[in-house]
Amino acid sequence: MFRRAFWFTTGAAAGVWATNKVHQKLRKLQPDSLAAQAADKAVETGHRLRQFALDVRTGMADREEQLHDALGLSSQTEVRELPAPRRAVLETPYRTTRTTGPNGLTGPTGKEDH
Repeated sequence: MFRRAFWFTTGAAAGVWATNKVHQKLRKLQPDSLAAQAADKAVETGHRLRQFALDVRTGMADREEQLHDALGLSSQTEVRELPAPRRAVLETPYRTTRTTGPNGLTGPTGKEDH
């Protein structure tokens, strides 16, 4: 008698447990639940991308500092002056006047068609 009662309660408990699991899965597959899950995943992905970008920015700053140290450019206090402006060349090595060529084309050499 006790054996039958044991197996009956064990079967009933297994049935209740399985029913609860099925209902949980069905609730997860409802459209509202799927939309909420997708939104949560999108927010989580956004946070991961932002953290990745911050890590990359930090790494870039560290590497730039290493390169400045290696090249001897790390002294930020030294102020450099701009070089003196160059003088413009007044004479050009080619003619700038337009001429009409033998076939009616115009240009410095008379051969351009535009």
